[in-house]
Amino acid sequence: MGEPLRVGAIDDDRFDRSKRVGWLDLGSVLRANVLMIGAGAIGNEVAKDLALSGFRRIKIVDMDHVVGSNLNRCLFFTPDDAKARTSKAEAVARGIRAQSPDAQPIAVVDRIENLGESVFGEADVVLGCLDNIQARIHANSHAYLAGRPYIDGGMEGFVGKVMVTRPPDGACLQCGMNRSHAKVASLRFSCTGKDVVFHEPRLAAEVTTTSIIAAIMVREALKVVSGKVEMCLSNAFYYDGQRNVSEEYEVAVDPNCTVHLKI
Repeated sequence: MGEPLRVGAIDDDRFDRSKRVGWLDLGSVLRANVLMIGAGAIGNEVAKDLALSGFRRIKIVDMDHVVGSNLNRCLFFTPDDAKARTSKAEAVARGIRAQSPDAQPIAVVDRIENLGESVFGEADVVLGCLDNIQARIHANSHAYLAGRPYIDGGMEGFVGKVMVTRPPDGACLQCGMNRSHAKVASLRFSCTGKDVVFHEPRLAAEVTTTSIIAAIMVREALKVVSGKVEMCLSNAFYYDGQRNVSEEYEVAVDPNCTVHLKI
């Protein structure tokens, strides 16, 4: 005989509604190792969605600190964080623990380029919440070579993009890049201006687009760890909140892509 049913037991189950999604493998979600690169606007929303979805083992990598202009679109940052120049990775890890007491977030205050290749091999899925091309190329190539799915998200104003790279099949992020991307790929910049050798003009950003792009990224991560890769985005997904449309554009494998040439 099992334990007797208790009135209200279903309502006490944190993941009851998730368990009602037929294809969702909650056990795999709870066990998965996630590498999240970038803890800014998109990173805050991705971290929130990861924690609420049941992901527990989340490594957050970001070299930057909180400033006042982050506060209108970053759930886990506070005015005290901006005054204290709290690292973004540590603030997000704190927020994850507040959302999910069973979570085990690890904050890494550093550039992703400074970390060893093993940080990619240890992850089941990599999420790029980045604001510069150099870091995106690094994350994409190292995840691909490690054989790990890479989910990249970006935004500007009311426009956003998500791309899922699933090695060894299909195009990677670099396949869809053009000469303009390559021209600035080696230029390092930060939204706070720390150690700047090149500084891009600040881009428009607002929280509704951030929320939508982050939600799509985490939805794709849920598919990946649940073994439903056939359901994943296979091209680039674009969202335009001004035109009220979302579209999917095909990205072909570039035969000259350096990432694929290394495989």
